[in-house]
Amino acid sequence: MPKPTTSQWDFGELFPVEATRRVFSVSELTADIRRLLERQIGQIWVTGEITNCRAQSSGHIYFTLKDACAQLNCIVFRTDALANRASLRDGAKVILKGEMTVYEPRGQYQLRVLSIELQGVGALQAAFEKLKEKLAAEGLFALERKRPLPRFPQRIGLVTSPTGAALRDVLHVVQRRNPALQIILAPCAVQGQGAAGEIAAAVARLNEWSLRPGQKLDLILLTRGGGSLEDLWAFNEEIVARAIFNSALPVVSAIGHEIDFTISDFAADLRAATPSAAAEILTEAVFSSGKWMTKAQAQMRELVRRRLSGERRHFQQLNQRLQTSHPRRRFNERLQRLDDLQSALYRCVRQHLQKSRAAAQNLAVRLDRVRPGQLLAQRRAALSREQSRLRERVGHCLHTWRQRADALQDRLRLLGPEQVLARGYSITLDAASGTIIRSKQHTRPGQIIKTKLHSGEVRSKVED
Repeated sequence: MPKPTTSQWDFGELFPVEATRRVFSVSELTADIRRLLERQIGQIWVTGEITNCRAQSSGHIYFTLKDACAQLNCIVFRTDALANRASLRDGAKVILKGEMTVYEPRGQYQLRVLSIELQGVGALQAAFEKLKEKLAAEGLFALERKRPLPRFPQRIGLVTSPTGAALRDVLHVVQRRNPALQIILAPCAVQGQGAAGEIAAAVARLNEWSLRPGQKLDLILLTRGGGSLEDLWAFNEEIVARAIFNSALPVVSAIGHEIDFTISDFAADLRAATPSAAAEILTEAVFSSGKWMTKAQAQMRELVRRRLSGERRHFQQLNQRLQTSHPRRRFNERLQRLDDLQSALYRCVRQHLQKSRAAAQNLAVRLDRVRPGQLLAQRRAALSREQSRLRERVGHCLHTWRQRADALQDRLRLLGPEQVLARGYSITLDAASGTIIRSKQHTRPGQIIKTKLHSGEVRSKVED
């Protein structure tokens, strides 16, 4: 038989494999563990308290069953019709029947619940209700003692964990909506042994700090992120509720998610659904005022623009009226009227001269036809009279038109600039160009101007 070829990557001679060793893959090992659990344990009954219960959109329900020392992951599938399915909630103490199995993708053992029996309210939930009733009877939750929050807080105290997500959420919202808001952090544990004492001490510490000169706080924000009933239990302790009640500063409680309620929420002056919601409430007045100011600025700009547009149109109308009634325009119109009258006078004289000349020619022709001396003498006398009348009429017409022209010249003289100057007014011109200066905007510092008076003129220099 031909000798089998070996791969260049075959290192069997260098690293011999033990014949008895079996190497499992992760999937194989997890499957063996699952079969072992299902065969050896199978269906069992187990009791404990439900926590971290959540229903998924798929219809499955996931929760944790716990006691004082351990916890067990449980699942209720949508297809399993259970009588007490709706009773699954955090804090409920139950007895469950189920099958032990392993969720292989995570390598996590869990109990598939097949039956649910209620065992009364969980210990933590019962303690919560008992303390709530006690403090309510003492008046710690009374509505009449709750204090209003300042509308525009400038400095607040923050009681939370320095490493928690709640602090980041609050700072993010404040930075976005009111960066000027000062935050004094009183760090403390918000979960675990001794957390309640640290929270109460942080509230008291902020009250003492606020009494210092120039260090006044407007309110205290008590917050942390979501979690199970056990995670939030520090805020259900009596010491925290009494610290909130004894606080001289208003207290806002924002613990967990919107569905979470703690004793601190009832004792506080205001409860917010989440840390972010609390930050939005505290910055709402400033944020709304900023938006209103932005809108008001836009409205003011629009009103100013409209007013300027109206005033510009009004100024243009006044300027047009001024141009229409300006003395120079009236003076030019009078000069044009004088030219028309002179032209009419010249036409009238020419017409009379033409008529007289035609009449003289006619008489001359008739004279040539009639030779008797007497008729000639009569015609000569008549001609002489007509000439006299013509001269008188022409003289009268010339005198009349001259009087009218003099009257017009007198009226024009009254309207002329010299008469205006005689009444005490003056005309200011640019000394270099002779341009009339009608507005301050037509001047510049250092410019030489000439002021024309009724008698003489004055030169000046513009300073401002």
